[in-house]
Amino acid sequence: MLTTGLVLGAVLMGAGMQRVTGMGFALVAAPFLVLLLGPAEGVVLVNVCGAVTAGAIIFRVKRDIDWKRYVALAASALLGIIPAAILVRYLPPPVLEISIGVTLAVGLTVLLVMKSAVLPQRRRYLLTAGGLSGFMNTAAGVGGPAVSIYSIATRWQHKSFAATMQPYFFTIGAFSLISKAVTAPASFPVLPMTMWLGVAAACLVGLVLGDLASRRVSTKAAQILLIVLAYLGAAATIIRGVLDAMG
Repeated sequence: MLTTGLVLGAVLMGAGMQRVTGMGFALVAAPFLVLLLGPAEGVVLVNVCGAVTAGAIIFRVKRDIDWKRYVALAASALLGIIPAAILVRYLPPPVLEISIGVTLAVGLTVLLVMKSAVLPQRRRYLLTAGGLSGFMNTAAGVGGPAVSIYSIATRWQHKSFAATMQPYFFTIGAFSLISKAVTAPASFPVLPMTMWLGVAAACLVGLVLGDLASRRVSTKAAQILLIVLAYLGAAATIIRGVLDAMG
């Protein structure tokens, strides 16, 4: 019962954070789900819930989605998966995780120090952000921070950014699930039907609470929360790399 409660609580918090900031389900829920269910099954459940949550939010925010940016991000992210899949086969996971975490932290810090610097909203920067996001998502399971750095650097309006991230995360989440279903079907968690229903209910409740919170949270507060989540993602990736190296 305790494990079930913790899993449902992690899913609820992740869904709420996804609605408020546009990202964050994996950053909030993944550490708990991986700890409770194991690395393979935990990550798959994160992929399932993340894709379902993002898909449900699309209908609430579709008027604010920048579809042109979504297409560019999604296409470049899927391309970024290819070199990551190759590197994962040849480089030790700790090396990849620590390198990605440090790069993210340094990039965020540079952006915050240079507050007045604004990156032009050019297509090549958007494609680079998507490619890096897809690469990092495959190599270390953290695709969100790379795109959030782009949004901060280009001063992308948060409402539009948060909305556009939903079809984006739905796409890469669904692609990840399809690839795992083909290559590693045994990694899908075997849970009782009551547990799946509970997870679905937790997603729904989290979305409702997040929807209510998004009306009260200011744009500035949401952007600060986004930066905090990005730093947490970088820190978690570095720590996981260090622990993998020690283990």
